[in-house]
Amino acid sequence: MQAFVYTEIQASVPFEQAPWSEINKALKQQPGIINKTWLSGVGDLSVGGFYTFDSVENAQKFVTDYFPTEARKLGVAQRTLIFDALVVAQASKEMDSVHFGANNKQQPGAYVYTEIQLSALPFDNAPWRDLNPVLKQQPGILAKTWLSGLHTGTPGGFYAFDTIENARKFAIDYFPAEAKLLKAAFTTRIFDASVVEQASREMHSPFYD
Repeated sequence: MQAFVYTEIQASVPFEQAPWSEINKALKQQPGIINKTWLSGVGDLSVGGFYTFDSVENAQKFVTDYFPTEARKLGVAQRTLIFDALVVAQASKEMDSVHFGANNKQQPGAYVYTEIQLSALPFDNAPWRDLNPVLKQQPGILAKTWLSGLHTGTPGGFYAFDTIENARKFAIDYFPAEAKLLKAAFTTRIFDASVVEQASREMHSPFYD
C-alpha cells in the first residue's frame, strides 16, 4: 500500500439508485486497487470513494484514465486527489486507522473528509503529534487515517465516526476552530456510512472486514 485516492462526482443520487454493483465489477479490474470505501454525501447525496492503491503510479493511472472516463459517461464534473500513504503511517496508527491494521471498534455510522489549505512537506512538519491526543477526545470518533497530498503536502484526514450527529459536530464546530488557529482555509465533507455498507464490503473496505 503506497497511495490513497479520494473521489467525488458532482451529482446528487440516492445511493440505492447508484449503479455501484456494475461499477464495482469494473473497479476490481483496475490495476493496483486494494480496496474502496464508498461515500454518500449527507445533505447533497454526492457519490464518491476513498481508495487504497498498491503504488502511486497505479493511483495516477486511475485518476487520469479510468475515473475521468467514467465521469464523462455520466456527464458530471469530478474531484480526485492522490495522497502519499507511506508518510502518514505512524500518525495514522496512533489514530487507530483501519488502513494500517487497527481493528474496528464498531461499524461506523459516518465518515468525514477534511483538507487544510497548507503545505506540510515533509509530512512530519505537520502538527499531528499535538493534534492526535486532542482528536481522540472528540465525541464519537472511531478512527482517522491521516492524509498528505502527493507533491503538495496538503494535510487532511479520512475519519470514521459512530453517528452522523457526532460527525456533523466535528465538521461544523471543532474542525473550523482548528483551521482558524492555523489561519488556513479548509474543506470538510460528511458522508453516511450506513447506506454504503454492502457496496463497500464488495470492495473489501477495511471498515467492514
